[in-house]
Amino acid sequence: MQATVERALRRADQFEPGTRLDSWMYRIAQNIHIDGARAARRRGTAIDVDALHGIAGSDGRETVENRSQLSAAQRALQALPDDQRAVFALVVIEGRSYRDTAETLEVPVGTVMSRLARGRARIALCLGETQFTQKDAQP
Repeated sequence: MQATVERALRRADQFEPGTRLDSWMYRIAQNIHIDGARAARRRGTAIDVDALHGIAGSDGRETVENRSQLSAAQRALQALPDDQRAVFALVVIEGRSYRDTAETLEVPVGTVMSRLARGRARIALCLGETQFTQKDAQP
């Protein structure tokens, strides 16, 4: 209301005699509202910096590194032979037991264990982890 009155007093010379004063004032108020809405869209919402003190954002570098590592792990998993990938997916990703995996794939538990060990070794080799040797990754 105060802004409307201020603008009307500053632009009193623009008022046309014989028109309705309330309509003129209403139009001024409407224009002030429209101008404010446009300015808010351009500037965005004002946020008090002190209110953001306790909020921590994500580290962009860490996010990119994690995505890169995930992508490398997916490529390494896809590079496994089908039998090793199936065992790895059931045991590591789905969390199934060796026995359940053996029953699902209709193979002995020992076969599940050896396929999983070879699959893990190959993935570690693809990811550059040094705890496995090239010999461990042989099929």
